[in-house]
Amino acid sequence: MSRYDQIGQLVERRAMLRGSLGAAALVGLQACASATKLAQTSAAPPPPLPGKSISLVPLRVSLDQLIDLKCCLRPLRAAGPNLGTEMVRDTLVVHNYGHGGSGWSLSWGSADVALGKALTVFPKEIAVIGCGIIGLTTAVLAQQYGLKVTIYSRDPIQRSRSFRASGSFTPSSRIALAEPAGPAFGDLWEQMARFSWKAFRTCLGLPGKPVEFTESYGLSDTPPQRRVWTPDPAITDSYATKGTPLQHTEFAHLDERIRDIVPQSVALAPEEIPFNVPYATRTSQMHFNFSSYAHMLQSEFFGRGGQYVMRDFATPAQFADLKEKVVIHCTGYAARDLINDQTVIPVRGQTGWLVPQPEANYGVRYKNVSVLSKADGVVVQNNSSTPELGDMLGVGNSMELVNRADTEAALKIIAPVFAPAARQA
Repeated sequence: MSRYDQIGQLVERRAMLRGSLGAAALVGLQACASATKLAQTSAAPPPPLPGKSISLVPLRVSLDQLIDLKCCLRPLRAAGPNLGTEMVRDTLVVHNYGHGGSGWSLSWGSADVALGKALTVFPKEIAVIGCGIIGLTTAVLAQQYGLKVTIYSRDPIQRSRSFRASGSFTPSSRIALAEPAGPAFGDLWEQMARFSWKAFRTCLGLPGKPVEFTESYGLSDTPPQRRVWTPDPAITDSYATKGTPLQHTEFAHLDERIRDIVPQSVALAPEEIPFNVPYATRTSQMHFNFSSYAHMLQSEFFGRGGQYVMRDFATPAQFADLKEKVVIHCTGYAARDLINDQTVIPVRGQTGWLVPQPEANYGVRYKNVSVLSKADGVVVQNNSSTPELGDMLGVGNSMELVNRADTEAALKIIAPVFAPAARQA
């Protein structure tokens, strides 16, 4: 039986183990208990009756609800994630970083690929460098494969860049550039995406709702049309000549390869639309609730005897100083400096967070602004200023300081769709 076929059995063992796991965890783990209780109170909106308006509690998208602003740098590699290997003295180092905006979404599948390479030398124990979502997932999957694991990291997942993401299943978001990645990358991506999807589905319905589906509505003032991107003939340079992408069409777009398992959007009839717009589509979107998801992984990691060592690394040569002779390197954007991988391109992304609203459990997209109500808060993203950039938005921008005005503008743009007129029967 292949590792892909085993994932359902391996991850399902979490549910059996969870009843006996202890309270050991990293900094901030105790605070997860209240977030777990909050997540359990959320409920999906009731299905609509044919010909009737969908009944939704309006989201409160006002400045008085704003409680946090976050900004992270997504690590884009033109050729896709680095899953290669190298020897550092007597230590096998397997790389697992550079997932662009798809780190959460591909975490399980990417971990499986990396572990497949690590297991070729039959280790009994391994080290994982980094404790973001890629590192922590890799560590837990390694334990499920029977290995003893120690995580070495400067920060726990709650202080990593992973915790500043938006948390939706977006497995092809800035994952690679089509030409540098090459024609074979699509098969590898699909393998990772399907493996991850299957793993995430085993987390549905668990306490705290670490993974759940919500309804997501695409709103428009004009009849919705699928945008077709074409290369701009005025742009003659590309990644090949400049070392950075220059237009949206350079990116690999792979979502069609898993269309058979991911819910697709459908148009709503005018009488069904509960928003102050004439056109709307609806789909079911998988997302991750950071607090309960991290709690789940950390609990399993420590419950299986995992060890965490707070440590920073200045050079990859220090990997060989560890007692473990197989190391999986998962430092994300930090790999750009740590191992001098200058092919890692920063992609800036900012999110605003509103007070959790479990009674309004859905998402909305309008004029390139999106809001998604999750158990850990309502996440707001603003892509309205330059919609023509597509995937190019934020590329090459390494500024991690937040811009409050950006989120305030997003709230002003999307607030009218929740106007009282939209809620009249």
